[in-house]
Amino acid sequence: MQPDWILQDAFGLWKEKFGDFEDIKANGPSSVGLDFTLYGFENVYGLPEHADVHSLKDTGENEAYRLYNLDVFGYSVYDKMGTYGSVPLLLAHKPSYTCGIFWLNASETLVEIHSKAALQVSVMDWDSRQKAVPKMDVRWMSESGIVDVFLLLGPMPQNVFNQYAQLTGTQMLPPLFSLGYHQCRWNYEDEADVEAVDSGFDEHSIPYDVIWLDIEHTDGKRYFTWDPDRFPDPVKMQEKLREKRRKLVVISDPHIKVDPNYTLYAEAKEKGYFVKDREIGNFEGTCWPGLSSYIDFTNPAAREWYSSQFSLDKYKSSTDVLYVWNDMNEPSVFDAPEMTMPKDAVHHQGWEHRDLHNLYGFYQQMSTSDGLIQRSGGKERPFVLTRSFFAGSQRYGAVWTGDNKAEWEYLKISVPMLLSLSVTGIAFCGADVGGFVGDPDLELLVRWYQAGAFQPFFRGHAMQDTKRREPWLFGEENTLLIRKAIHERYTLLPYWYLLFYRAYRTAEPVMRPLWVEFPKCQDAFAVASQYMLGNALLVAPVLDSGVKSIEVLFPGNGECWYDFRKYTRVKGSHRQKVAVTVAEIPVFQRGGSIIPMHTTVGKSTGWMACTPYELHVALDRKGFAAGELYVDDGHSLQYLHEHMYSHRRFTFSRNVLSSSSADKEGHHTVNCFLEKVYIIGLKKSPSEVTAHDCGGKKTVEFTYNSQLCLLSLENLSLQVCADWEIHIV
Repeated sequence: MQPDWILQDAFGLWKEKFGDFEDIKANGPSSVGLDFTLYGFENVYGLPEHADVHSLKDTGENEAYRLYNLDVFGYSVYDKMGTYGSVPLLLAHKPSYTCGIFWLNASETLVEIHSKAALQVSVMDWDSRQKAVPKMDVRWMSESGIVDVFLLLGPMPQNVFNQYAQLTGTQMLPPLFSLGYHQCRWNYEDEADVEAVDSGFDEHSIPYDVIWLDIEHTDGKRYFTWDPDRFPDPVKMQEKLREKRRKLVVISDPHIKVDPNYTLYAEAKEKGYFVKDREIGNFEGTCWPGLSSYIDFTNPAAREWYSSQFSLDKYKSSTDVLYVWNDMNEPSVFDAPEMTMPKDAVHHQGWEHRDLHNLYGFYQQMSTSDGLIQRSGGKERPFVLTRSFFAGSQRYGAVWTGDNKAEWEYLKISVPMLLSLSVTGIAFCGADVGGFVGDPDLELLVRWYQAGAFQPFFRGHAMQDTKRREPWLFGEENTLLIRKAIHERYTLLPYWYLLFYRAYRTAEPVMRPLWVEFPKCQDAFAVASQYMLGNALLVAPVLDSGVKSIEVLFPGNGECWYDFRKYTRVKGSHRQKVAVTVAEIPVFQRGGSIIPMHTTVGKSTGWMACTPYELHVALDRKGFAAGELYVDDGHSLQYLHEHMYSHRRFTFSRNVLSSSSADKEGHHTVNCFLEKVYIIGLKKSPSEVTAHDCGGKKTVEFTYNSQLCLLSLENLSLQVCADWEIHIV
């Protein structure tokens, strides 16, 4: 008997050829679409992932932004074709309003954008006077599924973020170690190589938290195994890292080597946990191990089974300092159309792959994250990096921008790519520092470290056959510059951790385009070469070679800005040239903000639990500033289940700096002290400074720099999580 699709295919619509490949449309050809018109808007954003500008372009007559997760090695820049992940969320912004369109569809999707001028006649103006107003026409088209669309009505950017988070969730609060620096390459060769690289960081006084192992650490690219020659004693290797208070991340891809003697393959085959082909045998394609089958992560039972593989009794020679990297999970299939799974492959309950393609990696990261939580008995936070993602992936870990190149254009495009991820809910995002493909010149490498230190996920990575790229291999001068950038990252960890806590609690982006923080500043709407970290730091990375100055936009009306490191106040116009040197990239603190920092750094975040704090208080034009600090144990889920955290609010008003609780539910205490405070913008020297806490009143040492209007307080010894006041007379 012939299949139904043959009987019904009178017009040749039920199958489609791609070269030597044939796509059988077992349920017939289909598509869904809907058009929207956004009146008064000239700027739209979102739709990651594309290596393109942040403010989306008019797609013209024959182009569209494509949302279709693909393994695109060394992707092209300024391109509307999709890469590794998809978030079908578009945001529109104008000075008076922000809104969003969330198109909940995981099949291949095209989005056309056309900007036009529309004629409007005022209802109060019947003398036929007309005026042209801008409008954006947006057309969504998906290959299958239903029209399931959510209109996010704002009216402010943060309202849209909150509304989207109600649908997809907020960024998971990551473990503190994951906000440090990560060292990776394809591949660290063996246990001796891992130990040498680990020791190199200590020898050169460079902090780092995680070393990564790519596919070569496995036994013949069989995941959850170890190469017996290269890694004969993985537990000992991990315990050495534990002694240094560091972690290990290993790769775990979705393709499973076809090998009946491989336990993972045999179990999944027996249980029916692989994706099927249209003849209902297991789908088989080629990836790193050779012929492979692919776990069907859309099957809840398969996800639960995969999660269980991370338990310490099943994942032999793993420990609880081992975390996970999900790669190749678009999914990548080397010998298939566009190097991904054929659309007519069959998933759980008969769903075709075309219906849920963009969700495949999302489900693997979900399963991996659940597995790490289960491994700890529900006590510890997971860390999982994924290459493929969808709306809601923020609930399960971090995302990076994939196989970029060691070229200046890829450093430059990383900023708008990360901003687009950030405004669509994925706060924990980054790009491979130095570029994955090729060898960066020394200036590019240093500038990439300086930029990466001010981006949420901070990892150096490089592919096979590239030159070794550990930070100390490029001469003492460059080592010094890279060390400085990484040190600065670690001093700012209290601020980073606060930003991720706010992303988790209130869906605020960590890395923000200027229009989010300054929604009425039209000059900022198309800017993507600089950005805000939280509401306090303006970052302007150096994105071109050999420059001596860059143009920086200082947004806002009545805002004042200070050089973050030199404390000088920015004077003059809101857009001006700023001199740069090889030593650092420009960073400015916003007047009215208070930033918590560490006074010193350790070998890793694990060495910094009791490191003293300092506050950088930048006054606005009215002499006011405010900021926050969030502290917990940095690794457990007790903040969630038992309110084991401390959330503090700092306020400077009328020459009094005070600390008070920002959340009465939190009850975590730490034996940490505030030792230093820098108050920037104080117009005259005080005659006396006193500190008041539960121990009474004491006089505080201070110095005042009249040229910088900078008051420096030291040796404070105030409990960082207690109530206190500092009076400046």
